Formats: sequence, C-alpha cells, structure tokens
Amino acid sequence: MLRKLRERIHNGQEGFTLIELLVVILIIGILAAIALPAFLGQRQKGQDSDAKSNARNIASHMESCFTNAETYAGCDTSQDVTQSGIALGAADGQAAVTPNGTTGYTIVGYSKSGNDFTYTKAGATVTRTCTTPSSGGCGNSDGNNRW
Repeated sequence: MLRKLRERIHNGQEGFTLIELLVVILIIGILAAIALPAFLGQRQKGQDSDAKSNARNIASHMESCFTNAETYAGCDTSQDVTQSGIALGAADGQAAVTPNGTTGYTIVGYSKSGNDFTYTKAGATVTRTCTTPSSGGCGNSDGNNRW
C-alpha cells in the first residue's frame, strides 16, 4: 500500500480517493454518535445540580430567617429569602418556597431538564425527593427518587 502511495505522489497524482474520504467520514460519524449522548447526559446532570443547589441554598436562608424569628411563618417573603440571589418562581431554573405553618416548609427547585427537586422540612424531619428517578441527577440506578 505504501508503494502505491509513493507511486501516486511521484506520478503527480495528489489528493485522496473517494473510498479514503468515505472511511474518514464514517469514522467521524461513529465518534459523534458515541460522544453526543454522553454530552447531553452531562448537561442534564449539570442542570439538575443547579436546581438542587438552589433548593439547598433557599433552605439555608429559611433556617436563617427561623433563627431570627423563631418561626417559619413569613420567612418565604423575608429579606433572607427574597434577596438571596436565587430566582424565585415556578419556571425552569427557579425555586419556589411554601411555608408549612410555623414548623416547616417545602422548597421545589425546578431544573431546566424537567426534573423537579423537592426539599421538605416538617418539624425535625427532612425529606428530599425528585420527579424522575434514575434520570440526570435524580436518584440512582435502583430507581429511588431521593437526591
């Protein structure tokens, strides 16, 4: 094969054959087919991590408000929460806070990937759940919906 390449170079024939170009395109296609799903999976995990981080940070601000007021009532509208730098609301990329009386609250972090991460405190009990088990940053391969 190397002999043929040398002969082509010496005879003034330059460039690649159609078969060589097709092989290169095929290899690039296979590599793209492998890399694209892995990239999209990492993107979803990143978006989910952002939503979980927002929920945890709002929980810290709620606890800060509780330390000052000794009740969770009204903490969802306090400066600790509203001026936390986290977008509040029910749209993707935001977090929503709902006080549960004076002893707890529920925070939902909405991911841009479609997963919702719920952080609930009721008295001394804290639960963390998500909507799509085994997807992105939600749960694990066992199918549970904890985060």
